[in-house]
Amino acid sequence: MFKTLQLFFTLLAGILILQACKTAKPVVTENENILEKLLASNPAAFSQVIRNKDSLKVQIIYTRIDRDKNNQPHFTDYYFNVSNNYFYPASTVKMPVAFLALEKLNQLGIPRNATFITEKGYSGQTAVYNDPTSADGRPSIEHYIKKIFLVSDNDANNRLYEFLGQQYLHEQLNKKGYSDVQIVRRLSINMTEDEHRTTNPVSFRDAAGKIIYEQPLVKSNMPYILRTDKIGKGYMSDDEVQIDEPMDFSRKNRIYLTDLHHILRSVIFPEAIKPEERFNLAESDYHFLYQYMSQLPSETKYPEYDTSEFYDSYCKYLMFGTEKHKSLPKQIRSFNKPGWSYGFLTDVAYIVDFEKNVEFMLSATIYCNSDGILNDDKYDYETVGLPFLTQLGKTIYEYEVKRERKHQPDLTKFKVTYDK
Repeated sequence: MFKTLQLFFTLLAGILILQACKTAKPVVTENENILEKLLASNPAAFSQVIRNKDSLKVQIIYTRIDRDKNNQPHFTDYYFNVSNNYFYPASTVKMPVAFLALEKLNQLGIPRNATFITEKGYSGQTAVYNDPTSADGRPSIEHYIKKIFLVSDNDANNRLYEFLGQQYLHEQLNKKGYSDVQIVRRLSINMTEDEHRTTNPVSFRDAAGKIIYEQPLVKSNMPYILRTDKIGKGYMSDDEVQIDEPMDFSRKNRIYLTDLHHILRSVIFPEAIKPEERFNLAESDYHFLYQYMSQLPSETKYPEYDTSEFYDSYCKYLMFGTEKHKSLPKQIRSFNKPGWSYGFLTDVAYIVDFEKNVEFMLSATIYCNSDGILNDDKYDYETVGLPFLTQLGKTIYEYEVKRERKHQPDLTKFKVTYDK
């Protein structure tokens, strides 16, 4: 009898231990694995990426959007390999810069299309008094933002950076909760750290040429976050000598993919974002942004782009990155901001299909540099990066087309009239 009871309690203890182990095991939810399921559904396109996700520095955020009966959006975020590991954000930093420039104009009571004059007052600086690509030859914040979203113009971004000033830019992003963002440099211009800290004197003029606002040269005293961000196994110096050590990005721009994704969401869906996280934009600003974030170079009058160079998919990587020199379907629109540099390829997008009533957010980055040498103009954008982002966008899109929705979205506010 004693042996029988002993066996019983031994078995019971074993069962309880097994049950405890089962309970302690992490529960895999749909929220954690749906992207892996979708990627696994197309091994021909994604098996190499999944297998090499860390060396390719792949990160993906997909947001499913479900509307309620009042058309209010509700978000479910899915992540693949997302971390705070460094990737070079390249031109994606232009998105928060553009939003902050509009916000600052509103704070100052200056129209978007006011004449914006940039002077030079420090070493390395250049002045701008006209813009031959605008309809009337005047430079303006409005026109710079158009060029940023249409073709990712670097000079346009730098002029907005100079209007904001480095310290102001970070103070405003910090207030919105983006304390990890570091936008400390102009783009594609060789300057010292001191020169990047120092921003030009600028002024605004009304239609009659009268000065309505002046801002002197500003020098940032913002302390930099201590970072140790290094990439690659070597790099080419400015005088084309190969340096056999990782390239140091600790004084270059930084923004995490999660922050980029949320910044875009705050402008696409301001009604669903906490007031303190929103940008201070007018309804006309939102309409303006929706137009030029989704407009194609071939649909644009000013600037008049050479579409052999600036083809429609030039800035539309997700779904269309490999569709060069092809007409894109007009019913599908990507409200986005991409970036590419130093082998990193990134796109942050809200994508809609007005005919099929489909909408979703998708952000992704991938490192396309198989030889590990940076700054040598030998990257795998065409063979690795663009095919990956194109197929990723199509995979999510096809899933969304088939997905049942309790309430169909009303996408009217995103339907805009393009220049042509």
